[in-house]
Amino acid sequence: MACRLAVPVFVILLGACGNSVQGVYHNVERGETLYRIGKTYGVDSQRIARVNRIRDPQSLQVGQRLYIPGAARVKKIPAVSPAAANASKTPLPLSSQKPKKVSPLVQSRTAKKTVTSPPVKTVAPRFNWPVQGTILRNFDPAGSKPSRGLEIAVPFGSPVRSAAPGKVIYSGNGIRGYGNLLIIEHESSYFTVYGFNKNNLVHTGAFVGKGEKIALAGRPPDGGTPRLHFQVRQGKDVLDPLLFLP
Repeated sequence: MACRLAVPVFVILLGACGNSVQGVYHNVERGETLYRIGKTYGVDSQRIARVNRIRDPQSLQVGQRLYIPGAARVKKIPAVSPAAANASKTPLPLSSQKPKKVSPLVQSRTAKKTVTSPPVKTVAPRFNWPVQGTILRNFDPAGSKPSRGLEIAVPFGSPVRSAAPGKVIYSGNGIRGYGNLLIIEHESSYFTVYGFNKNNLVHTGAFVGKGEKIALAGRPPDGGTPRLHFQVRQGKDVLDPLLFLP
């Protein structure tokens, strides 16, 4: 696996502060860029692109809703001043002096060529739905009642299946609010989380295939109708599962 995040650290991140999640939604306005949005919020623009599944930073649309992880409040993106916008359009004054003749530089034959490595692209696994059912709660980490994932209604005891191949890094009920819980590590530092299980059918350290039965669906610890709590994460970032599901 690509990610070596310590299991205790991941468990702490998952259960910290109950259901509180730091982040806000920002509506893109005319003239805004991903770089300027990230700079205003103090969040790396590549992280914003990854969380919102943006492949081309130039593809932002006016009115597009972006989730800004780690932000405490919505901020106004400063407008670019007309002077700065037109600076590149102002022609440079021509010099009245005649240009001096400069002898051509001779490139050394022993000069070493600079070789740059291509950037490493992070490829998200292709996830399948872990269960078939009705979505009761959507991903809404910035709402009045924050939700870190999906809650999907299913019959009690229905099979829960792995969304992608990976390694089980947690199987237990030691995290408050999730009941019987499974966490599976996938490629490229992605994780899937399966909560509210009646029973876990796999143990920590097991390798599972895509679509393999890993649990039986149960109920939330505080009661309610049968359902599965499902999350998608990359490292410490919690992501909208609907962006990764077919």
